[in-house]
Amino acid sequence: MAFKVRVAGRDEWFYSPGVGVGPLRFGMTVDETVEAAETLGQTKVSECARHHAIFAPTWKVEVHRRGVAPAPPAVTAYASQAVGLFCIAADAVRGPQVAYDGLPLVGRDLSELESDTIAYAEARDVHFRYTPEGYAAPDDPGIVLRGQLVGQVLRSRPLFMVTRDGAHTEWDSMPFEEYGVDGRATA
Repeated sequence: MAFKVRVAGRDEWFYSPGVGVGPLRFGMTVDETVEAAETLGQTKVSECARHHAIFAPTWKVEVHRRGVAPAPPAVTAYASQAVGLFCIAADAVRGPQVAYDGLPLVGRDLSELESDTIAYAEARDVHFRYTPEGYAAPDDPGIVLRGQLVGQVLRSRPLFMVTRDGAHTEWDSMPFEEYGVDGRATA
């Protein structure tokens, strides 16, 4: 079973559970994250609002591709003062392509990704899981699959994560900015 979803102009980054994605490594400081992310493009750093008192101050590092007109970031990384880099979100349209054991995860129509995820799990006799929103994803606690509206289609926007300070799971660790569809509240 081969999954071929190549998109022109996109880098291919590798995901290593608990280690990182592409040039970004979990635990990096904000400065180290900015330095590593500059291989993709220009960065913008901002402080995240504190929505939960248990979490240490957190910064958002937005990475915009070089030579592209002003547009949403290709990658958004989140670093906590306590644990460093803990979350890396790949934009469905501009982000690098990242695969899980050959299964492309970024920018996929969510219904097609569900079919491929089921086929992947059946072929390898492994499990997969559904997110609370109903998106199928590999059974890896370090991958939290989100939806991003692109035109009329909901596409995959994976978050690659480790738990942060004061959290028990990656779901508990998810940055407030990543809730809802496309990082925007759905209510």
